[in-house]
Amino acid sequence: MKLTVKDLQKLLFVILSSFLYSVSMQVFVNSGNLFPGGFSGLALLITRVFSRYLELEVPFGVVYVLLNLLPTFLVFRYVGKKFTILSILQYSLVSLFTMLIPKIQITEDPLLISVFGGILAGFAISLALNHGASSGGTDFFAVYFANKFNRPFWGVSLLFTTCVLIVAGALFGWNVALYSIIYQYCNTQVVSLRHNRYKLMSLMMVTKKPDEVTEAIFNTVRHGITVINGKGGYAHQDETVLLMTINAFQVDELVHAAQKADPQVFISISHTERIVGRFYQAPLE
Repeated sequence: MKLTVKDLQKLLFVILSSFLYSVSMQVFVNSGNLFPGGFSGLALLITRVFSRYLELEVPFGVVYVLLNLLPTFLVFRYVGKKFTILSILQYSLVSLFTMLIPKIQITEDPLLISVFGGILAGFAISLALNHGASSGGTDFFAVYFANKFNRPFWGVSLLFTTCVLIVAGALFGWNVALYSIIYQYCNTQVVSLRHNRYKLMSLMMVTKKPDEVTEAIFNTVRHGITVINGKGGYAHQDETVLLMTINAFQVDELVHAAQKADPQVFISISHTERIVGRFYQAPLE
């Protein structure tokens, strides 16, 4: 399989995502004794249970990789091969980096640790998601269901994390669990804000060159267009209104294509809360 420039860019961003997530784990999570969300939180819970109650030191990285084996098979079969390979790279590098990066405590304030650790982790995860990968674990399940139903399913990760934190709170103290909730909330908010794959936008374009603009759009994205003939209320000139719904990450590219076809095109962009009916969602590779 030949690597393209786009593939290399994805690779670099996934490596950066792994490094930043590992920094969040070592600088914030471990120094504050927090429990992150998803399988990383479960892996950390298992290692701490072994350490405290069985006096056995089990490497976090080993447990984390083992937990990811089953969901990896699921997304490899039903989502996309490139996505799976990049995700394996992401969580494998997290396992490696967490063993190489020393535990550093930059503050003793648990609230600061929770907030900034969650922000950094959320940024790292969204970096992977926006470049065709994930951090594995519950993100795999969230992406699988989102891909199946074409809407965000990050509640899956939140529900799983809640169960982990209940157990962690019972075993290691409720203060730790409550601060971990703050960490996870900040994490989830950043991911929801930055991940645009399942966010939808509606575009209304007014143009005198409908054929040129529609051709430019179809050469850019694979979405339908509704064409309405109209007349300007001020100049009383014939105009054509083009209506369409697209993914949020496609907006800039499509606007550029439309303006190239008609420099005088008028474009109105708005958020779309929900769609009913057929909508093409490009599959993950």
